[in-house]
Amino acid sequence: MLKNIRIINAKISGYEESQQVSINSQGIIQNISSMRTGFKSIQNETILDLKEDDLSLGGIDLQINGGLGLPFPEIKEKDLPMLQKICDFLWQEGIDGFCPTIVTTSVKNIQRSLSVIDKFISQQVIKPEETAKILGVHLEGPFLNPKKKGAHPEQYLLIPSVEAAKLILGDYAHRVKIMTLAPELDSTDKVIPYLKCQGIIVSLGHSQATDKEAKKAFELGASMVTHAYNAMPPLHHRNSGLLGEAIINKNVYCGLIADGRHVCPTMIEILLKSSHYEQGVFLVSDALSPIGLGDGIYPWDERKIKVEQGTASLTNGTLSGTTLPLFSGLENLVKWGICEVETAISLGTESPRKAINLPGISIGQPAHLLRWHWDEISRILNWERLNK
Repeated sequence: MLKNIRIINAKISGYEESQQVSINSQGIIQNISSMRTGFKSIQNETILDLKEDDLSLGGIDLQINGGLGLPFPEIKEKDLPMLQKICDFLWQEGIDGFCPTIVTTSVKNIQRSLSVIDKFISQQVIKPEETAKILGVHLEGPFLNPKKKGAHPEQYLLIPSVEAAKLILGDYAHRVKIMTLAPELDSTDKVIPYLKCQGIIVSLGHSQATDKEAKKAFELGASMVTHAYNAMPPLHHRNSGLLGEAIINKNVYCGLIADGRHVCPTMIEILLKSSHYEQGVFLVSDALSPIGLGDGIYPWDERKIKVEQGTASLTNGTLSGTTLPLFSGLENLVKWGICEVETAISLGTESPRKAINLPGISIGQPAHLLRWHWDEISRILNWERLNK
């Protein structure tokens, strides 16, 4: 962590001009101010000139299904050391925090995974700072619409109800940060309010919801959409559907996979422009367990997935996810000319924090900072952790 340092000539999302950032002896951001105000160096304070490069907190990945070959739905207590390796790996990929995502599986498997992650989070408090932190679990299922199940196994899908939610969460509701569900399946309209009362953010996804059904779900407390465009009806000029309703709702954030396979660049640009970029969208990796490994055939529950150039599919061709890191999506947005570097960075660092009510880069935050530089010649978005 950075300590006793002043960073100058930094571009920061949300600020119109170059900024200077003061970090105290405890590694906490003490001040952010314009370079125009001038500064007086403090004794023993190191000066780091970013020369107009971008500065941000580390990334936040709210949808990642595993890592280094370990799927989170299959995690067991013996895998605790591997889970720490995944956290260390993600830290090296620029990620400060993430939500391990448990896709649809049996209630027994969900409970086992939650218990292991609960134990790990309790232990992680005393772990070194230079590792990605688990922010809470993302349950992607089992309250999903079978008609939009994608790669989720249909035999484990459930009709949403408060009783089923209590069974799934068990003693670990406090460890669940996000739950994805199809709102049209809940005829009682009680599940979303119940989950919200448990402190769980409700995200709509794998759904056939109409615009009216989605609007009702947002009124009940849902505030997120899982991998926009994917596993939901497409935007249509006479039927806006779930996604259309989300776009016009200023209180809803849409997760987005920007690998170029899940959603084409044109539709990504439409979503970002209509949602005011980082004000309504955040990037996710949706990475599967082979992230950090190479292409090949890998086990996935009772099935297998094929990974080719970072895209993962079932053997029947159904798209199931990626193995690309979060920041590859940021770089894609700049390469495709969809947004400026500063906006792309914000979509992977600031907006996911806002979506789950975490503070962004601001006074009082730990100085886990990244420096970014866009190389116009090679068209590569370079980044590095500022650790000293």
